[in-house]
Amino acid sequence: MRVAAIDCGTNSIRLLIADVDASDDGGQQLRDVHREMRVVRLGQGVDVTGMLGEEALERTFAAVDDYAELIRDAAVERVRFVATSATRDAGNRDVFVAGIQARLGLSPEVVSGAEEAALSFAGAVSVLPVLENNKVLVVDLGGGSTEFVMGDATGVTDALSTNMGCVRFTERYLQGDPPTEEQIKAAEAAIEEKLADVAAVLPLDQVDSVVGVAGSITTITAHALGLASYRSEAIHAAVVPLEKVDAAASSLLSMTRTERAALGFMHPGRVDVIGAGALIWRTVLRRLARTNARGLESATSSEHDILDGIALGAARG
Repeated sequence: MRVAAIDCGTNSIRLLIADVDASDDGGQQLRDVHREMRVVRLGQGVDVTGMLGEEALERTFAAVDDYAELIRDAAVERVRFVATSATRDAGNRDVFVAGIQARLGLSPEVVSGAEEAALSFAGAVSVLPVLENNKVLVVDLGGGSTEFVMGDATGVTDALSTNMGCVRFTERYLQGDPPTEEQIKAAEAAIEEKLADVAAVLPLDQVDSVVGVAGSITTITAHALGLASYRSEAIHAAVVPLEKVDAAASSLLSMTRTERAALGFMHPGRVDVIGAGALIWRTVLRRLARTNARGLESATSSEHDILDGIALGAARG
């Protein structure tokens, strides 16, 4: 079966067209036909205004027009469109829903934080041999929210969605170029507050493995690996020592936007928000290293995430 999955977040909109086959263990596996990402910044200003901006909607609808043509040309059998944090928060999301219906002939699913977390976990672990009897924490660091999902071989055991992301925290705290020490401290304190909420729900001290997904984390991983350009095959499933991830995140946080833009692996749409993403990921990993009872020493990055979870869900109908 050929399916199409669209993940519309706060910063980017992504398309996956894939063929779904039976796997050796009786489950399902994806074979990519086409995968792409565009930065449309749908959530620009939503944290302040509570509304999706007209220009942001136009950018998003233009991308969906192109995606609709790709889906038709690929003879896709099932399509699933999922919208996350920015759309959940917007007072005028009915305008967004109507625009997607007009272009794709289906209603977008504006999923809850818990649903987003479950999809992220399904996608992240679908191709990583890290489960077995381990407790795995998947961190999906998006533009408007970050999902924390714990699970094992039986599936998701605990999950929490938090209102912190690279776009939201850039707009709230890190307006400097580069951010000032005062801005960083204020953002870091806010991140720690969110993590305290997470730790009250999820047993972070019992994590055996941590898997990070989405563009901020894979970009930080590219920097930690010293890549001259963005190479998915090198980033996916990379296991990087925590101290190397910390150093890479700190480096990106301290750079000017001009310096970030000059990095060969940096997507232009991430230049202005990667500092907040780096600070969030650094703070998460520092907390895990400080409180974890299992001797956590590394972080794994995955190129497969909520988008893959959406595609697997589409195949199941």
